[in-house]
Amino acid sequence: MPDVMSLMDRIDFWHWWVFAAVLLAIEVFAPTTLFLWTGISAGIVGIVVYFADSLSWQNQFLLFAVLSIASVFAWRFLARRRQRSEEEPLLNRRGLQYVDRQFTLQEPIVNGEGSLRIDDTIWKVTGDDCAVGERVRVTELEGHVLKVEKS
Repeated sequence: MPDVMSLMDRIDFWHWWVFAAVLLAIEVFAPTTLFLWTGISAGIVGIVVYFADSLSWQNQFLLFAVLSIASVFAWRFLARRRQRSEEEPLLNRRGLQYVDRQFTLQEPIVNGEGSLRIDDTIWKVTGDDCAVGERVRVTELEGHVLKVEKS
């Protein structure tokens, strides 16, 4: 049985490309992008080994480790810079998008409760009793209920 060190000396460029393909295949099923960047790093090491075939296996693994760590941190840095957290802070909080807006009632508010049609949704509303056709302003969202007042 050959020893491990002699096997390590025979690592070639195509081994890195196969390793890169396996990591990229794992990425399809993984919920993170970690395998993407390590797979790309393995592919780059394969390219380097293809052109510089005298690179020792220790240097190959060192290059892989450095590229993997650098690519993951670079991606995290760029991803944080690109976040649009302040551009559309209410994107997935639809009810909060209606606060401070005015609407016309299509159904009356009776005994402090009613409904208000906004776009394609009918919202439950609470507030002072109002007749059909009155303008109301949404003051806050409490759960899934819009609080309104006459405007």
